[in-house]
Amino acid sequence: MSVNRREMLRLGAAGAAGLILSSAAASQSLPGLLVPPATGAGTPPAPTPVPVQPQVPAAPAGIDPQLFARAKAALDSHRIAPRDAIGIADFSRPSSEPRFHVVDLQNGTVESHLVCHGRGSDPGHSGYLERFSNAFGSYATSEGAYVTDDYYYGKYGLSLKVRGLDWTNNNAEPRAIVIHNAWYAEPDMIRLHGMLGRSEGCFAMPKASQDRVMRRLAGGRMIYADKVA
Repeated sequence: MSVNRREMLRLGAAGAAGLILSSAAASQSLPGLLVPPATGAGTPPAPTPVPVQPQVPAAPAGIDPQLFARAKAALDSHRIAPRDAIGIADFSRPSSEPRFHVVDLQNGTVESHLVCHGRGSDPGHSGYLERFSNAFGSYATSEGAYVTDDYYYGKYGLSLKVRGLDWTNNNAEPRAIVIHNAWYAEPDMIRLHGMLGRSEGCFAMPKASQDRVMRRLAGGRMIYADKVA
């Protein structure tokens, strides 16, 4: 049977419409079908991780930038978990100056306190630390990173143990190096003698300072002791 030209065009149009409807129905019946993004859309960037405890990027006022950089590097290399605050003892300065800094790493604020160095580090009692030592019987201050440990009651009342984390201070615990208060660390010593007394290597402080420092740095926080030549 023959089909005229008009009939062929009608059937062709109907077939094309059927294909379009069939394609649309197929796309609706496959919800998992991925449609390529429009030109220039691309993949959205991953969100920037929000730091749990943001840290101060530059040295706070009153702290030597080189010493602060060393302390922050030690915080990372020793993988200290509490990262909200650190103690930095700047033994470049004389004992007559507040040189034990408690740094809040979240907002950059600093509290500075007096602290003694060991008599083995200052044999002539000049008020300046001349050398560090990790040796038993040296009565000297040791440089490096420490982490705070347990409280205990000793000769000077409530005190805080520290553990040395570097080869330069890893004898701190057996040498009984701790944070404690002492009469020779009180500000009156500076008025009388121009400097504090000397410890046997401990971080000896005024009583008021010791209380504040222990509250802020207890619980495994880091203390970094050093001097900048």
